[in-house]
Amino acid sequence: MEDFFRSVERQAYRIALFACHNREDALDLVQDSMCQFYAKYAHVPESDRKALFYKILQNKIRDFRRKENVRSRWRTWLHGRDDEDDGPDPLENMVDERAEEPDQVLEQKQSFGLLEQSLRKLSAKQQQIFLLRAWEGLSIAETALAMGCSEGTVKSHYFRATERLKTELGDNWP
Repeated sequence: MEDFFRSVERQAYRIALFACHNREDALDLVQDSMCQFYAKYAHVPESDRKALFYKILQNKIRDFRRKENVRSRWRTWLHGRDDEDDGPDPLENMVDERAEEPDQVLEQKQSFGLLEQSLRKLSAKQQQIFLLRAWEGLSIAETALAMGCSEGTVKSHYFRATERLKTELGDNWP
């Protein structure tokens, strides 16, 4: 089970971070998802774990958004807007064992920055479906299970997301 969690933790964190825009909240969402997964699905065969884990993560993200929506209404009403500083991304401080050339690292960082900006412009559902399909490599059926929607919905949202990213990124699209 530990190997499974290691294999999904970085991407799960990125998906949660895109959804909530706060690193502490993203880490909490991933940790809560892992705890719930372990408590309920530790016995599940390895081939089924990924889709089930991402289903739990998506449910946690939906719950988080609902709670944040209510909290933000109360904050605005009582105190006005309460913006927090996100601080540095913990993944950026990790050592890269591949030791690439500085110009390659800079180019990759700039490309990734453009991709992140473009991803943030997508709807929440398109964003999450794109991340699950393209980054995590989940199949259409696994993504549908994780998102709690039909396979047709996954296909249409993934298509729209890739088309919009192609338009946004132009020559920088892979």
